[in-house]
Parts: sequence; structure tokens; C-alpha cells
Amino acid sequence: MKILLVAGGDPNHWPAFSNEFEKIIGIDRGNLFLLRQGIVPDLAIGDFDSLNEAEKVEVFSQVTEILTSPAEKDDTDTQLALVTAFERFPTAEVTLIGATGGRLDHLLANLWLGVEPRFRPFLSQIQIVDQGNVVSYLAPGSYQLAQNPSMKYLAFCCLTPVKKLVLKNVKYELSGVDFLQPTSLASNEFLTGMAEVSFLTGLIAVIQSRDI
Repeated sequence: MKILLVAGGDPNHWPAFSNEFEKIIGIDRGNLFLLRQGIVPDLAIGDFDSLNEAEKVEVFSQVTEILTSPAEKDDTDTQLALVTAFERFPTAEVTLIGATGGRLDHLLANLWLGVEPRFRPFLSQIQIVDQGNVVSYLAPGSYQLAQNPSMKYLAFCCLTPVKKLVLKNVKYELSGVDFLQPTSLASNEFLTGMAEVSFLTGLIAVIQSRDI
């Protein structure tokens, strides 16, 4: 199953998407953006503090299932949506859009979702996507990565300390390098064929990107 989560970031940053998703979950203001594009989410989640009263009526009158949360809480609305998605559909592939292009604190909270222990079992099932970026997560192990045909650049963002990082068949290779603090290894590129990545400990966000 494929699930689309739509957060409240500027819809001008959304990627193009089709009807490939079997469920759509709107997050706070993301519900309003969906409705105004003629898309009714299957589920609306949030505290809805970013909506005025008229906008709340617009959302609440059209979406069949709504989960409301208090404005003052430990989790962000996006975290709650991700928890709900995996509680209901633990094997689903989840794509998150609307998570970039707005407040930096929200952007960082979204990028660091993969660090949270509760989301570790689902790392390979999560992607964050906008017009110019596709973010996925890697736990320790060995991988072969295919290039997204729409993207040019390849970055390895060490979200934690990482041991023995090996990069092969990319423009800038590494052989068993340790990183003692979070580090973004930006502006790498694919060569012909699959990129090869391996590391022993840590967590890496792989970002394929392009200039827009």
C-alpha cells in the first residue's frame, strides 16, 4: 500500500503526484490545500491551529474522518500523522510532501523523523519529497541505490555519528570513513549504474536533488 501524507508547507513546493496512492492523509493546513485542489483526504489529522474558523468549517464539513490533537503537545502534527499511518498500515510505503519550504524548525523536525526510535522499524518505507528533493533513510548495512531520473545530485546526510562509511560508483568515493558528528556530504553525483553504500553504525538520510 502507498500512503501520501500532506503537511502544511507551501503547495508550490509540492511534487507532481498522480492517483498512485491508496490513502491520503492531510496534516493540519495540508487538508485545506488538498481540498482547494479538488482532493478530499481520507483522514485529516492535526490541532488545526493554522486555520481560521471558516477554513476549519471547510475542512470539517468535507473530510469524513478527523483526528484532532491539542495545540500544546509533545509531538508535531506530522509526527502524529506518521504514527497513525504505521499503526494502521505497518507495511505501507509512506511519502510525505508539504514538509519543506516553510519554517526551518518544522523542516528540521521532519528531516530528523528517522532518528526517532519509534520510526526506526519503518525507515525504508519513508520518503520526503518536494519539487527538487527526494529524501530516504538508511540504517546500517549495504545498499545499492538507483538514480531518480528527475534528480542530478546525491547527498549523504549523516544524521548521527557514522562509522566506516563506504561510497562506491559515485563521483566522490569514500573508503571506510568515520564521522563523529552529524555531517552533510553534499553535491555528490551518480556515475553509470547503481551507487553502492555501506556503513556499520549510525543513520543516514540520502538526498537526491536538482536545481529548480
